[in-house]
Amino acid sequence: MSGHSKWSTIKRKKGAADAKRSKMFSRVSKEIQIAAREGGPDPEMNPSLRLAINNAKGINMPKDNIERAINRASKEADALQESTFEGYAPHGIAIFVECLTDNNNRTVSNIRAIFTKRGGSLGTNGSVAFMFDRKGVLTVPKGELDPDEFELEIIDAGVEDIELVGDAFIVTCPLEEFGNVQKKLEELGVEAENAELMRIPHETKELSNDEALKVLRIVDEFEEDEDVQNVWHNLELTDSLVEAMG
Repeated sequence: MSGHSKWSTIKRKKGAADAKRSKMFSRVSKEIQIAAREGGPDPEMNPSLRLAINNAKGINMPKDNIERAINRASKEADALQESTFEGYAPHGIAIFVECLTDNNNRTVSNIRAIFTKRGGSLGTNGSVAFMFDRKGVLTVPKGELDPDEFELEIIDAGVEDIELVGDAFIVTCPLEEFGNVQKKLEELGVEAENAELMRIPHETKELSNDEALKVLRIVDEFEEDEDVQNVWHNLELTDSLVEAMG
């Protein structure tokens, strides 16, 4: 799980750097709209909405933006549909793309174009999904928490792995325990900086830095698309590669 923790840390740092970009706000706004549509506009009664709002706060999204997203839920969220795409980047790196779109034809065209332009190949549904497990991953600021006490408290909620990385705990749990872990954090009076469902690869593939950076450019291009919510891959993020990325 150490590679995964490194990945989570990079995502956290990248998220902080990207917080000023409208793409980040757009992604979280869609999450809020979907959550409000499916569970109602009251975060006290809608855990999914409460989670989405916490994630929005984690990227410093203004309160007015959050409220507008909730208010738009009944109008615009109905037009949004989830879609996923699977395929391969060069050098056999598996890619799984999650989208929320109001125009599936546009999304299919854009995703296919990125795969083709960058030397990858778009596959069929199921072609790479089996290479990943869906896990709940929560980033919890350490603050004044005692690591040993916190681990003892949270482990009974179904946590698989907990690791202190820098100034935050990276908490991992099975998909089916995601809600229980969130509830336990609430009972402890602890607020996660970020909480999401990730697709964690069973195994990762190591490439040379030059090859890996080309793959990461494809990942970045997917993430720039307005319809893309998340991009998952099985590229090994070695220390050397992380340094090259920086």
